[in-house]
Amino acid sequence: MERPRGAADGLSRRPHGLGLLLLLLLLLQLLQPVTLGQDRLDSPPPPPARTLHWPGPVGVSWGPRADPGPIPRGGRWRRSALGEDEDCGQVRDFVARLANNTHQHVFDDLSGSVSLSWVGDRTGVILVLTTFHVPLVIMTFGQSKLYRSEDYGKNFKDITNLINNTFIRTEFGIAIGPENSGKVILTAEVSGGSHGGRIFRSSDFAKNFVQTDLPFHPLTQMMYSPQNSDYLLALSTENGLWVSKNFGGKWEEIHKAVCLAKWGSENTIFFTTYVNGSCTDLGALELWRTADLGKTFKTIGVKIYSFGLGGRFLFASVMADKDTTRRIHVSTDQGDTWSMAQLPSVGQEQFYSILAANDDMVFMHVDEPGDTGFGTIFTSDDRGIVYSKSLDRHLYTTTGGETDFTNVTSLRGVYITSMLSEDNSIQTMITFDQGGRWKHLRKPENSECDATAKNKNECSLHIHASYSISQKLNVPMAPLSEPNAVGIVIAHGSVGDAISVMVPDVYISDDGGYSWMKMLEGPHYYTILDSGGIIVAIEHSSHPINVIKFSTDEGQCWQIYTFTREPIYFTGLASEPGARSMNISIWGFTESFLTRQWVSYTIDFKDILERNCEERDYTIWLAHSTDPGDYEDGCILGYREQYLRLRKSSVCQNGRDYVVTKQPSICPCSLEDFLCDFGYFRPENDSKCVEQPELKGHDLEFCLYGREEHLTTNGYRKIPGDKCQGGVNPAREVKDLKKKCTSNFLSPKMQNSKSNSVPIILAIVGLMLVTVVAGVLIVKKYVCGGRFLVHRYSVLQQHAEADGVDTLDTASHANKSGYHDDSDEDLLE
Repeated sequence: MERPRGAADGLSRRPHGLGLLLLLLLLLQLLQPVTLGQDRLDSPPPPPARTLHWPGPVGVSWGPRADPGPIPRGGRWRRSALGEDEDCGQVRDFVARLANNTHQHVFDDLSGSVSLSWVGDRTGVILVLTTFHVPLVIMTFGQSKLYRSEDYGKNFKDITNLINNTFIRTEFGIAIGPENSGKVILTAEVSGGSHGGRIFRSSDFAKNFVQTDLPFHPLTQMMYSPQNSDYLLALSTENGLWVSKNFGGKWEEIHKAVCLAKWGSENTIFFTTYVNGSCTDLGALELWRTADLGKTFKTIGVKIYSFGLGGRFLFASVMADKDTTRRIHVSTDQGDTWSMAQLPSVGQEQFYSILAANDDMVFMHVDEPGDTGFGTIFTSDDRGIVYSKSLDRHLYTTTGGETDFTNVTSLRGVYITSMLSEDNSIQTMITFDQGGRWKHLRKPENSECDATAKNKNECSLHIHASYSISQKLNVPMAPLSEPNAVGIVIAHGSVGDAISVMVPDVYISDDGGYSWMKMLEGPHYYTILDSGGIIVAIEHSSHPINVIKFSTDEGQCWQIYTFTREPIYFTGLASEPGARSMNISIWGFTESFLTRQWVSYTIDFKDILERNCEERDYTIWLAHSTDPGDYEDGCILGYREQYLRLRKSSVCQNGRDYVVTKQPSICPCSLEDFLCDFGYFRPENDSKCVEQPELKGHDLEFCLYGREEHLTTNGYRKIPGDKCQGGVNPAREVKDLKKKCTSNFLSPKMQNSKSNSVPIILAIVGLMLVTVVAGVLIVKKYVCGGRFLVHRYSVLQQHAEADGVDTLDTASHANKSGYHDDSDEDLLE
């Protein structure tokens, strides 16, 4: 991903008078179209997305508009899966109540783009930044306006005067502080000849702003420390690393020649730097650490290609083997000690990507050689060192850099992604046990197989995600799930043997992906409110719209509400992150001769759900249940969970204080709770792990935290985070051989002692050659440092199961995804 540009060389000017504005607009109409913004949705997990950005009304076809004629204010319809005796009219007489709770706001300015951010949680404070930006020959003409709402977007106040009517750089976004700190930073555009940049700071939820001139030009958005929102980190356009200890009031350059910097735990800062060269010298960088905000530094690695943080793990991609390949190294003590991850090495045209990481484990994608567009997913142990092969032929393109890997946050252990089959078709796969087994999605009961299906009675649902969006298919949104809307997953998809390029429909699952139903025909925007009590959707159309759809029973029945008589060009739905709000904002713009204005409609559903939910409104639901008659039914990762879920027939408010109620219970251990250990794999359609033929009868040794270990195993190791007790418990023992060893993660001290190990290496190689000639094969597993390295990893499942059309009785008891914009860049975010 390209970094934001430095300060512009041209001038930034605000408009002076209506005449100048009209003149510029006329020029824009006559000249070729200018792109004023691009679609962006920043949602790094965690925390949830708090900022939305929509482009301006540029490039839209402004043909004659048909007269909408008389439009009904409300209506309803039944999803085809419902029986005729089922009621689809739980919400009655809603039109008048919604009309009284629909709030319009017209932003009376000329705007090319709009950015919207929530400030804090449950505060109701929203900031909206509108920007009109025109690059001219010798200068940049721009105007920004800043608006603030305290009631979840129902009313806005123009507070542009608080930032001195300054033009704000939209590529830096609105930097919101962590948690409920109330801190906001806006980065201003300054003239090309200035000595530094300029920011506006607020620590009271944007009620007031303070202007601060910087001693440097920022290259990236200010980065808040997760532990202390007064501590800020920034990179300059001259590759300086700057730190502020008082929320941007005063800045200090703590290091030069810095390429990438990140906050770690306890206010630790990690960064890569170059000694002689530049940031383009990947593989020759050094990784440094400071634990005291720049007073002291420690070099924790050299020959660095890239680095990243995930959960409690620190990762580094390190050059090896005469600088032709790279290996991943892992640290759990902030870089004091390192262990080589037992993953394949990659060449110059390949990449690593962390798909997901928490304190228990890591999903790692390893690209295949060549421009194949796919690779392999590996899952780690709880140390991030030992990996098991999880899914082959995982789709991850090098052109465009997209993967469909999605964490289903509404049910633990569930992930969805796409694989590229042998015939180059794309198929959706799902795992319910954190990567242990992958299956096809079952065919929705109310859908028919499309033309891609060889057997019209047996096919699967295939989900459209990031890859489809990147290919400009008619897919406006990626899959959606929320932790407090238990079991609900909403996504665009097609039903057949593979993903189809035809217009998709919208599907919903209420059990975390085990079963699906078609919810809406055609592409839609959608969002979840009130912890799943309401689902709102708007049809995706190139024409102006004025209708929303909402459901109070998880998509079984839909109500239609006309929120305005005058249709608008729709750009997006906005609701407070966390899916607890009862408010939804519909954003778009209107157009008339020479004017195009942003407009928002905020609808409050509180009067639709008139009462608070009571105990009788909830029912007990067993997650991951596939066989109610089995005593192990619902056991996933060692325990089962029963939830209290809202009945579909109940029309009531969960409320903002709703807490998911669940009752876990421990399960006895079975082979499903174990992965295959070093040197073992699971044959296809077999739950038992068998030893790799070439390792039978030989010792297994590996380097861990600088000490050589010997492994005695029956072929199984427990899945990270699995909580089972008793039952099956395969023996496994790791012995410390009391021998020192090092990985090839070269620190300066390691380099100094490298020459001393040459005789040892030669002796070992010679011994191995003699042994081979004698006909005895000795395989050392995961031996690090100056030894001969043989790479091994266990195999969870050699092939994904193809039983997606099986009945529920035969089901196995088992998050934007990584982003990659260049095939030779490791994504260790």
